[in-house]
Amino acid sequence: MNRFEKILSCLGILFLLASCAETELTLHTIKKLIPAVPKKSKGIYKVGKPYQVNGIWYYPSVNYRYNEKGIASWYGPKFHGKITANGEVFNMNALTAAHRTLPMPSIVQVINLQNGRTLRLRINDRGPFIRGRIIDLSRRSAQLLGFKKAGTALVQVNIVANESRKIAINADKQIYHVKKQPRGKISFTPLTGRYNQFKTNLAKSFPDRKRLEIKQKKVTKIVTKSKRVKKDISIFVQAGSFLYQELAEKMRKLLDPVGQTRVVETIIGNRRFYRVQVGPVNSVKAGDALLGLVIASGYPQAQLVVQ
Repeated sequence: MNRFEKILSCLGILFLLASCAETELTLHTIKKLIPAVPKKSKGIYKVGKPYQVNGIWYYPSVNYRYNEKGIASWYGPKFHGKITANGEVFNMNALTAAHRTLPMPSIVQVINLQNGRTLRLRINDRGPFIRGRIIDLSRRSAQLLGFKKAGTALVQVNIVANESRKIAINADKQIYHVKKQPRGKISFTPLTGRYNQFKTNLAKSFPDRKRLEIKQKKVTKIVTKSKRVKKDISIFVQAGSFLYQELAEKMRKLLDPVGQTRVVETIIGNRRFYRVQVGPVNSVKAGDALLGLVIASGYPQAQLVVQ
């Protein structure tokens, strides 16, 4: 080997060493960018005091009758590894969710009204604070319920009273320990009149059932029927609620230029209320636009409702 060949050989070795060092540095940097989530995390059992976000007051409370229809969203990478409102570490791959007023932690059942999928989740964070949303799910929960790509879904959320009560009773000095992530059960509720089509679409979307079992040792599929799932779902903007019908009618007339309006009578407990609603519209995007229009018309407390 002549002198020139020796020089080239040395340069090649130096290049390989530099490449290895650069690769190791890159991998080390990536590890730093992806926060680790500990297997054990501690959080307090918390209801919380009233709080204000963006000019709106929220009043946390213990409500074992909670049952609401609305629009769900999801959150993930931006908050992965950060502390939740009750002191746990947020894991976007766990079956958790954020709610504005329910106790933390508590257990809720979420039904995607557009495809019938049902999943139980643990509330351990506060939110969402975007107008027109009632619950914010972890990324994994949104995947299982089938709306990660869409970003939002029409859902029904109701608290699982017995399990939530047990959590509250067993909370040791207001401290709640999370030893491992839950193995929540996911069930599929057939939509009225479209059960066979639903099964066909589900088979096409998830040809390999193992995809539903990532990061979960056991996911049980249970097909159930629910009268709460409706074929036709409408989105309204609710501008106000009154004890007296004449006041509701006055607001309805003022909102006539915005769009089709109506007054809906409802009974909560022993009291009768008259709700003023604008709509309906048939998509979340249209609902958001209508909500913005109603708020701009002078009704800042307006909200989206699903019926």
